Amino acid sequence: MVQQHITNADTGAQTAGWQEQSQTHEELKVKARPELSPAQWGAAPVILLRGLAREQQHWGAFPQLLQQHISQPVYCVDLPGMGQHYLQRSPASLCGILTLVRRQLRQIEGPYHLLAMSLGAMLAMRFAELYPDEVLSLLLINSSAGDLTPFYQRLKWQSYPAVLAALCGSIAQREQLILKLTSNKAQVREDCYPQFVALARQRPVSRSNALRQLWAASHFVLPDKPGCKVLLLGSLNDRLVDISASQQMAQRWQVPLLLHQSAGHDLALDDPDWLLQQAVRFYQVP
Repeated sequence: MVQQHITNADTGAQTAGWQEQSQTHEELKVKARPELSPAQWGAAPVILLRGLAREQQHWGAFPQLLQQHISQPVYCVDLPGMGQHYLQRSPASLCGILTLVRRQLRQIEGPYHLLAMSLGAMLAMRFAELYPDEVLSLLLINSSAGDLTPFYQRLKWQSYPAVLAALCGSIAQREQLILKLTSNKAQVREDCYPQFVALARQRPVSRSNALRQLWAASHFVLPDKPGCKVLLLGSLNDRLVDISASQQMAQRWQVPLLLHQSAGHDLALDDPDWLLQQAVRFYQVP
C-alpha cells in the first residue's frame, strides 16, 4: 500500500534554520520537459523511496514537513519486504523491486517526482531509465553506482564490522548500529532508537530480504543521463557511503550536487530542515 501523509499543503508554514547555499537551483530549470506546464508540474505527486532495510516511518517528520511547503501531493512507498510489505519476499534485482513498486503506484496517477535515498535512489534512476514518460524529476540523496565507485567506497570499508554485526545481531543491536552508521547526531540517535526498535519488532526486516536488497544494490550501474530534471544531494561526513560516489555521479551526468557539511548518510534524520529547503526550491518551478 501507498501512504499519503498530508493532502492539504499549508503554504503559510515556516521552517527555521535554513541557510543559503552557494549553488543555485536556477540551472535545474532547463532539465524539465519543455511541454510541461507549471500547473502540471505542481500537480504531479512526489513519491518518497527509502534505502536498504528501511521503511517509510524512518523518514521521521520529513514527509509531513514537505507536504506543508509544496503544492504536489506527497506519498511514501515501502519497498517489497519492508514496512507494510515486511512479509513479502524482496526480489534480488532492482528491476524486480521496481516491478512491485510500480504495481503499488497504479492507484496514483502519474507521472511522478521521485525523491529517494541510497538504494531508493538507485531504484529511482532505474525507474527513469526504463519508464522515462512516468518520471518528471529525480531528487537523489547519498546514492552510488558500481561502475563509478569501488565497492569499498560505495560501502565504506570502515563500516564493514558494524554492517556484519547488524545483519547477525538482535533487533535492538541492529537498530543501534544502523543509527550509528547513518546519523552523526547523538541526540537524533537517542531520540530515534526506541521508536525504531519498536518499529522493527512490529514489522521486522528479515536477514534474507536485507541481503537480497544488498545484492540488488551491488549490481547497480549508472544509466545514461535522464531527460528529466535532476538534483543530487550528498553528505560530506557520510560514514556509510563515501561522498565521492555522489561526486562521480554529478560529474558523469553533469548535474548539480549540493553538499551538507555535517550530516550523516540519513539526511532526513540529521537535518530535515536543510533537506526540506532543497526540496521546496526544487519543486517550485519546472
